[in-house]
Amino acid sequence: MWGMPISTVRTASKPALYCSRTKVRCAAMLGFSLPDSTCEHSVVIRNANVLNSYNIFILHTSASITVNENSDPDVRTDLEMTLNYIVPENLNFVHVDEGKDDMPAHVKSSLMGASLTIPISNSCLALGAWQGIYLNEHRDHGGKRSIVLTIQGMAK
Repeated sequence: MWGMPISTVRTASKPALYCSRTKVRCAAMLGFSLPDSTCEHSVVIRNANVLNSYNIFILHTSASITVNENSDPDVRTDLEMTLNYIVPENLNFVHVDEGKDDMPAHVKSSLMGASLTIPISNSCLALGAWQGIYLNEHRDHGGKRSIVLTIQGMAK
């Protein structure tokens, strides 16, 4: 359930420790997309009423999570073009059982990363004015992706 504590520890001098984990599925298309529009992670944070940090972790090895500029869609196009240049599908990969796009997707995922930790401030992600969270699909037809959202901190 969104924003429900998994465990709390309370003492007379300290507020409750808070940790919440939620697994969600996001539609992912080839390239870079902003999962905040499909995963609604802001709802989790606003309902959590905690301070400290938010972690997003993708449960796949051919997709990734990153933070970058979200005001100009050309940034997403350029990021995908650059990764395709760095890791072309026509290299002589040994791991080819799952298709020609699979091993390049693993390399791109390793370069971009599987998780982010972002501070929470005033019940919102403390991102810069132009920043957004990208769900990066590196397969031609990756399908739905699962991510785990974890909020940690001290209850207000």
